[in-house]
Amino acid sequence: MPVFALAALTPVPLIGLGALAGGAWLWAGFLYMALLSVLLDQLIPYVAGDAAEGQEFPGADLLLAGLALSAMALLLVVSWTIAAPSGRSSGQKILLFCATGLWLGQVGHPAAHELIHRGNRLLFRLGQAFYIAILFGQHASAHRLVHHRYVASDCDPNTAREGESFYHFARRAWIGSWKMGWRAETDLRARARGRPGLHPYAVYLAGGALCLGLALVTGGVYGLVIWILLGLYAQMQVLVSDYVQHYGLRRARLENGRLEPVGPQHSWNTAHWASSALMLNAPRHSDHHSHPSRPYPALRLPAGDIAPRLPWPLPLACCLAFLPGPWRRLMRPHLRRWQASGTAPPGPASPGPASPQVRQS
Repeated sequence: MPVFALAALTPVPLIGLGALAGGAWLWAGFLYMALLSVLLDQLIPYVAGDAAEGQEFPGADLLLAGLALSAMALLLVVSWTIAAPSGRSSGQKILLFCATGLWLGQVGHPAAHELIHRGNRLLFRLGQAFYIAILFGQHASAHRLVHHRYVASDCDPNTAREGESFYHFARRAWIGSWKMGWRAETDLRARARGRPGLHPYAVYLAGGALCLGLALVTGGVYGLVIWILLGLYAQMQVLVSDYVQHYGLRRARLENGRLEPVGPQHSWNTAHWASSALMLNAPRHSDHHSHPSRPYPALRLPAGDIAPRLPWPLPLACCLAFLPGPWRRLMRPHLRRWQASGTAPPGPASPGPASPQVRQS
């Protein structure tokens, strides 16, 4: 837990001090997020071991809550700092924007992702609040109710097909997750007994409007624009992580027409320790899909012969994904090698129904 806390929380004061004082603090926050973890991954080839089965982590949820609250505070402070006549130069404002956006996508999102898988209602609401703040509230519904059920199939809008560019995927995933998340929540409400309460999408829309109103009041029109751009920057990183972590992987269809059960072979993993600490073990993605409620410190790294591994740290792989041609060329041999291993089906599963009825699993 101290390693997770140190890696994930250190950028918060650096970015905060950069917003207030500028100067070297801005460079420290930016370089920490842009370079440090990837550099440490390369310099120290260490793979963190698996936690003992049943081990408890009493500070794990507290760290998640602190990160979610920090993310919302940074959104407000940074939007105001960039919009207000704070004395920061244009270059300093760009550094502040980039450092904050990287932290929201690489740390804030993994924290919120963990929170929406928690059974505790308050923690779940905190995770929802983060996605609402970055104007991506539908992810809290679509990720749990759609992605986890249909991952690695054509029924899942957030699974990238082999050869598909990130830019094509991002449009399809954003729109598809909005629609299917809405349908999933509506289906759940239709089956609920008694009064189901307010539709979550109404909360997402109202909460997003409230955030934008707060940005407008505190930072004016410029502050509103900065908040929206930070939200889009964070959304882009959420989408590119989905793109990379399931790229080209497919679940086979069984004789009865159903998809095979989700297994470790349906997610790309990375074994790099520093970026895993920064991203709260998000690169150990196969184990998360196999055990969605398992806390992040306890996630296990499957052996390379039962789950595919990327040769690069996850943040670096996500950067490569923005270059469609190089990404396809670099990934092709790794995907072919995995398909040839006999663990993965040789091609995409046949498409499922266009509008599957979604139930909570």
